[in-house]
Amino acid sequence: MSGNESIADLLEAFADFLDAKDVEYKPRAYRRAAENIADYPGDIATLAEDGADAVTEIEGVGDAIASKVVEYVETGTIEELDELREELPVDMDALTSVEGVGPKTVGSLHEALGIETLDDLEAAAEASEIQDVSGFGAKTEQNILAGIDFARQAHERQLLGEARPRGEALKRYLERVDAVEACELAGSLRRWKATIGDVDVLVGSDDAQTVVDAFTDWDGADRIIEAGTQKASVRTDGVRIDLRVVAPAEFGAALQYFTGSKDHNVALRNRAIERDLKMNEYGVFDVAGVEDDDQRAGDRIAGETEPSMYGALELPWIAPELRENRGEVHAAAENSLPDLVETEAVRGDLHVHTNLSDGNETIEGMVEAAAERGDEYVAITDHATGPGMVGGVGVEDEQLREQLTEVRALDESREDITVFAGVEANITTDGSVSVADELLAELDLVVASPHAGLDGDGTDRLITAAEHPHVDVIGHPTGRYLNRRPGLDLDVERLATVAAGHDTALEVNANPQRLDLGGSAVKQAIDAGATIAVNTDAHRPASYEYVRFGVHTARRGWAEAADVLNTWPIEDVKSFLS
Repeated sequence: MSGNESIADLLEAFADFLDAKDVEYKPRAYRRAAENIADYPGDIATLAEDGADAVTEIEGVGDAIASKVVEYVETGTIEELDELREELPVDMDALTSVEGVGPKTVGSLHEALGIETLDDLEAAAEASEIQDVSGFGAKTEQNILAGIDFARQAHERQLLGEARPRGEALKRYLERVDAVEACELAGSLRRWKATIGDVDVLVGSDDAQTVVDAFTDWDGADRIIEAGTQKASVRTDGVRIDLRVVAPAEFGAALQYFTGSKDHNVALRNRAIERDLKMNEYGVFDVAGVEDDDQRAGDRIAGETEPSMYGALELPWIAPELRENRGEVHAAAENSLPDLVETEAVRGDLHVHTNLSDGNETIEGMVEAAAERGDEYVAITDHATGPGMVGGVGVEDEQLREQLTEVRALDESREDITVFAGVEANITTDGSVSVADELLAELDLVVASPHAGLDGDGTDRLITAAEHPHVDVIGHPTGRYLNRRPGLDLDVERLATVAAGHDTALEVNANPQRLDLGGSAVKQAIDAGATIAVNTDAHRPASYEYVRFGVHTARRGWAEAADVLNTWPIEDVKSFLS
């Protein structure tokens, strides 16, 4: 996590505790400042060296917040936040990971029942104590109880969008150490899973002790958990990071082994056994006639590079995103692995918000930022008012039609980028779309997404929307929020078959809190013939960077560029939309 993100997280925590104490107005100011600091292109710590006045140059950061930023940069803590935590000694992150429990709820339950942890919350719900608290009831209590198991599991894992930047920052740091000959992220982080347990980092070096010392000296580490001669672990922002140092000659073998998945590795080991070979973290060994059980026994025929490990088994290298034992080994043996889509192949974004709904940038600002990224096209798809949406663009008072006119004028004025006029409409519980057909018909692109009623089976509901003649994309189909709510159950194959028949794309929403559809669902959709759209759902220019998370999620579903709508040339996209 960058320094800017760490400071932003502290300000978000500040807002949570203020909310819990029922302080008015201030929480919103802290959240706005947190967003703008996270998006700030420079280094906040460097800016803070010039004092609070310099920090107030960031939009939304006033004198009081700026002074706290400076205090944190200079001392590593914010005294007032520490005092708030002492006054309200709760595990805020864990408790608010339960769906329906926000900071205000935490404050109320702590005051009434002394609840501090998930265990306390569960015990109170099971004892029917919550329903007796003013403002609560039996139904609320049951909803809280139903969400605790999911929250407990989710709280143990971090989002890919948080873990990946943290791992990449450490990798850049270690690569500057002279003793490091090779360095890669490993584990589920390298496979780009949506949520991550621990961050795994692998280093190839002949001087392991120097690498371990450098790792434990990393200023991003909050605490050293353990430090040996070849392995070490630290904790940063509550996340465990594990380092393993191996000999450079065995780096490829270790990288393959520690990337996983376990099921993928088992499939490879079985293939090795069939060929009188042994495959492990030290290499591939010819063990014909060898009875020694030593891990390195036999003639070593591969291990310095990862491709050599696969080559020894008569296989091409398999991309990490595919390594889940879902047929990738067989496909490799048949030379039929997909030519996976690359981030660079994405030509535009078909799901973008502005400050006319819940974004924080103007239409012109979002379009300009897309053009600066080199996008060939972008769709402005602000939320329409409807179920589950507060602050959307009005669909009955001409507001959406006025925006359409504005977008069309902007499109005509730009020669460097095509701007589509669109909307993100809401899919109601019966599958209808919350914008009138005659207005939908005037738009270039319609994203229809579920925002309310996000439990149970949503297949029929989304099929109805996919069949709508004006719907082009089903946005974040399950409606899930990672670590917060699981979303709708879907028969993806049935939905995808209908979507393919109606030229309706299914979205991979690249926001790291969603990554929806997920990898396995993407594969089902593609196998059923559906087209995928990888969209950022950007609410601010910085969120365009989410595209890589969406692309790698699509890669986990075996997606090739041809499967992804917004890798297509503009004329092909227009043809699909019309």
